[in-house]
Amino acid sequence: MATATAAVPQTGVTALLKHRVVGKLLLLALAAAILIPIANARWASGTWPDALTVDLSEPLGKASDWIIDNRDSHPLFLYFFGHISNAVVLSVRTVYLVLLAAGWAGVTAAAALVAWRVAGVRLAIGTGVAFLACGLLGMWVPTMQTLALMVVAVLASVVLGMLLGLAAGLSDRTFRALRPVLDTMQVLPAFAYLLPVVLVFGIGVPAAVLATVVYAAPPMARLTALGLRGADAGVMEAVESMGTTARQRLLTARLPLARKELLLGLNQTIMMALSMAVIASVIGAGGLGDRVYQALASVDVGAALAAGIPIVLLAVVLDRVTGAAGERMGSGSSQSGRSGWKPWGYAAVVAVAVALAGRFTDRLDWPEAWLVNIAEPVNRAVDWMTDHLYSGVPYIGGTADWAGHFTTWVLDPVRDGLQWLPWWSVLLIVATLAWLIGTWRTALTAVLAMAAIGVLGVWNPSLDTLSQVLAAVAVTLVVGFAIAVAAARSERVERLLRPVLDVFQTMPQFVYLIPVVALFGVGRAPAVAAAVVYALPAVVRITTQGLRQVNPAAMESSRSLGATSWQQLRQVQLPLARPALLLAINQGVVLVLAVVIIGGLVGGGALGYDVVFGLAQGDLATGLVAGGAIVCLGLMLDRVTQPTERRTRKGA
Repeated sequence: MATATAAVPQTGVTALLKHRVVGKLLLLALAAAILIPIANARWASGTWPDALTVDLSEPLGKASDWIIDNRDSHPLFLYFFGHISNAVVLSVRTVYLVLLAAGWAGVTAAAALVAWRVAGVRLAIGTGVAFLACGLLGMWVPTMQTLALMVVAVLASVVLGMLLGLAAGLSDRTFRALRPVLDTMQVLPAFAYLLPVVLVFGIGVPAAVLATVVYAAPPMARLTALGLRGADAGVMEAVESMGTTARQRLLTARLPLARKELLLGLNQTIMMALSMAVIASVIGAGGLGDRVYQALASVDVGAALAAGIPIVLLAVVLDRVTGAAGERMGSGSSQSGRSGWKPWGYAAVVAVAVALAGRFTDRLDWPEAWLVNIAEPVNRAVDWMTDHLYSGVPYIGGTADWAGHFTTWVLDPVRDGLQWLPWWSVLLIVATLAWLIGTWRTALTAVLAMAAIGVLGVWNPSLDTLSQVLAAVAVTLVVGFAIAVAAARSERVERLLRPVLDVFQTMPQFVYLIPVVALFGVGRAPAVAAAVVYALPAVVRITTQGLRQVNPAAMESSRSLGATSWQQLRQVQLPLARPALLLAINQGVVLVLAVVIIGGLVGGGALGYDVVFGLAQGDLATGLVAGGAIVCLGLMLDRVTQPTERRTRKGA
């Protein structure tokens, strides 16, 4: 009876939403009947009008020339940017020297003991094995270089992110103002803002650290603001009734209540900073990223994998340690001050003792006799794949044939169809989709973002990129939802998938780019394949979590009514998990866009190629315009795919 009563309001809400959609469709049909003939008569050719295009190459070129001419003499560079650069270099060098002074045994012991105190013996053993594996692969010194750079970059990202998050969490106006800034920082391809950073700071560690900070700070800012804004209203009201000041409420209530979000922000910041390790190597970061980049430049997949594995191991260890710390704090299982300090003290004494033992026995450097060479067997495996799978496979054809068919049957028709449409009809389609699932403000934002692409003068390349994004997102969602359903229904499948997803999510894009090219050749198809591999883990994780969090009572009720497993999935789990599904779509779009640049390196063309070309040639205009167009595409796709969740939540 209660179930039937609860269903009545839901039915009413659904009917109301349907009436609103029908009303919007009628208004859109009326507007189309009036506007389409006018637009067709005015712009019959359909291409973006030159009169509505703004050429930014001249002002951006002048800005680039001014920076180059004044970088060594202007007070802004000497007394501001110069001090920042020196501080970054000094910080990274200090951390690196400390790690080298501790030696491989001291660093491994310290990392394992921290993992033991946070998460127990199992993770401590895994952490120790991970650091030892970095040495066995011959990557101990590059790993310490990367770790030193990451420590400084993560600390700077956390400080900047927390400051922005505090401002956004305590002020609605600041939150609204910062949101588009954080969107831009997160969607703008790394290659696009590498060029301005290099122009200001030159090639080297400072540019790499600051580029990493720009890329890794937004998650910390977003999650800090989320934690502060989501603080329990009852607790805050009780604290305020005690006569506390705003500062006391922040320190004693808001921040402690937001500690899980803060640790999650730290976790995401670490992961994103590590994902920049290879990209930052392009501008002189050194470390593991530089080894990967050099290996790929000579098409040495084995050497690239030997340097990529330590990056994955570092990411997995840091992910597990910060995740365990968050769960421990959230469960309230942290020990009291007296019992908590002693084990940390013992752990510190043991780590120092191991480091000193290594120094006194002259065992600071990793022994050369303990190296394992994996490059040769990996390269032989890649050669075998290329010889036996690339073409000539009976009945099913080779991977090169699959890539050609996908390009011919999917990518080409989608691209040609988008470029065939008149520009005003593309804007009308975007406005229709955004308005149907959102508000008129949503539609206006999406249309302005799409129109800005035309104003920048990159309309056709942007539609080419959009076709690749749509194809990659479609493949990612189909494969990701299928895998997520299997993982949500079986804990064993989820456990088996977890390490695979960890590897896919943390492996630098450059590393798996070479096998993709070896299997599929050069062109837009391997670019799509790389984007799918990169975006798939996030889609699977978010969808699996959403399906698992469906109310068990609803599942049990449908089961008692005789619903089959397929009916439960289609009629109960998927509708109730709609917010998670929409978030998965949104993240899939964002991550696919992030690999657009990488696709430009393997023949993807379009905006990705323009950004890479701009960085390689020092052409600020070409790189920034293409990067800005990618941001506009990301903003448009976000508004088209994401508002449904907010609208449904509001209506419900």
